[in-house]
Amino acid sequence: MAEHGIAFVLVVLAWWASTGAILLLCALPKPTFGWTMTAASLVLVAALFGLVMSARNPGLVGVYLGFFSALAIWGWIEMSFLMGYVTGPRKTPCPADATGWRRFGLAVQALLYHDLSIVAAAIAVVVLTWKAPNQTGTYAFLILAAMRISAQLNIFLGVPNLTEEFLPERLAYLKSYFRKNEFSALFPVSVAGASFMAIVLAQRALGAVGAEAIGIALLFTLLALAILEHIFMIVPLPDAILWRWALRSQKTFDKSAR
Repeated sequence: MAEHGIAFVLVVLAWWASTGAILLLCALPKPTFGWTMTAASLVLVAALFGLVMSARNPGLVGVYLGFFSALAIWGWIEMSFLMGYVTGPRKTPCPADATGWRRFGLAVQALLYHDLSIVAAAIAVVVLTWKAPNQTGTYAFLILAAMRISAQLNIFLGVPNLTEEFLPERLAYLKSYFRKNEFSALFPVSVAGASFMAIVLAQRALGAVGAEAIGIALLFTLLALAILEHIFMIVPLPDAILWRWALRSQKTFDKSAR
């Protein structure tokens, strides 16, 4: 049980620290972005290599390596999006009169390249680890991808609390595609489905032993955090306070760039 607790703490710390670091790096002056993305791309290559190596090792080292390799790959996707490199062909606000399928089509255009990068990365991760004995990294990435798409759809359809403060000024036009409203029918389905999977993972983690138990505990914690981020969409809690130090820097650089 202590090992489960260590896995839980490590994932929470990685979630908090990596999110803050990405927000902070994306808040730096634009001339730094090229160097940052170059370094991130080198990390991406190392993470892909680590993912492949971890997939062959079902032991504890392989489990942790696969999990954090998946987080590093996801970090590159997040950074490329927040820096404005990989967004979509449409970079203007949603027209005020756009509704229904037209609004959906425009929103897809605004995020098309970002969403395609998620799909492409997911396919690459699955292919690189196909039929390998350790699938921890693959499952971790698929959890991140599925919950991101779920969050995007729910924010598009409408939720009471929007996480607009996480978007830098250069992506401010994306806020026009958000809808602040009572949550749609998709929201309870998303949370219920994810919660069911989390319960299954928790039961399996408690019933497993050794590296397998730790791997499942890592996945459970990651999914639980993703569910928590969904809950923040409807519960008026200041989740941004967790990364105030990074968001403060973002606002400072946004103002200086004007």
